[in-house]
Amino acid sequence: MKATLQKIKEEAIKDIKNAKSTSELDDVRVKYLGKKGSLTSVLRGMGKLSSVERPIVGKLGNEIRASIEDNLSSALESLKEKEKELKIKSETVDISMPGRAVERGSKHPLTSVLDEVKDIFTGLGFKIVEGPEVELDHYNFEMMNIPKNHPARDVQDTFYINDEVVLRTHTSPMQARYMEKNKPPIRILVPGRVYRSDTPDASHSPVFNQIEGLVVDKGITMGDLKGTLDIFAKRLFGEDTNTKFRPHHFNFTEPSAEVDVSCSICKGKGCPVCKGTGWIEILGCGMVHVKVLENCGIDPKEYSGFAFGVGLDRIALIKYGINDIRLFYENDVRFLKQF
Repeated sequence: MKATLQKIKEEAIKDIKNAKSTSELDDVRVKYLGKKGSLTSVLRGMGKLSSVERPIVGKLGNEIRASIEDNLSSALESLKEKEKELKIKSETVDISMPGRAVERGSKHPLTSVLDEVKDIFTGLGFKIVEGPEVELDHYNFEMMNIPKNHPARDVQDTFYINDEVVLRTHTSPMQARYMEKNKPPIRILVPGRVYRSDTPDASHSPVFNQIEGLVVDKGITMGDLKGTLDIFAKRLFGEDTNTKFRPHHFNFTEPSAEVDVSCSICKGKGCPVCKGTGWIEILGCGMVHVKVLENCGIDPKEYSGFAFGVGLDRIALIKYGINDIRLFYENDVRFLKQF
């Protein structure tokens, strides 16, 4: 058995020296020291030896195992270092070569226009506030002077969660929410997403963005409203922009008006974008209805106010000369890269 052990040692050391990689070296380890390895198999047969031979062979076997393990450890370190050097050589990077261009994103056009609108109105002293998109019917309609079964609800037909909860049709409910908890003077701007059951086309979407403005204080007049919106239009579309107010009806304002701006494409001369009129409608507005003030606990004899609602998507279309609102929501990178 001694001769067998010596032979195993010699063969093991020879195989260790011939191993070309760490994986080959591990195969050598398994071949001799594994559960079914040649050295392990020989040592398991020690039970057949006499009591005199057993300790001698056992000592020799342990010495040979230790020798093989030492040779394996030394060879492993050497092979790891060689493999590391080969990997470094194969992965050499030429730092003089130009790097890959990292494509950077940019703001969505709607976000850019919203930021610009916010800057304009914060410069006029407005405070930016936000409200819930899932709204109570009470705030979305009733507090805005649109009672149940009123025909005005048909115009803003919306998505109902249940009889008392809707996806808001405008950002106007935040008027009531804010006036309930804050007394005049009030000057707020409310941007946000709104929902209506419209069929998508070039100028309509069931989901769009609206910006609500509200001012309440002593002595507020229609002149203040017109002056504010005229400044807004000129700063957003250019100083040569003109505004035109047309009588209209909204349940939550009285008197009410719709506001047109001179077409930025044709400068008022008439073109396909403005349908030959030279004007483009951008928003609705008016003096806050006395019932809305009363609903919110504000005395209309002491205070007055104005409100306006502008479609963010619509003014972005006008500002950038885009002819289809659906382009904003298709996430086509070719379109978005233009902004």
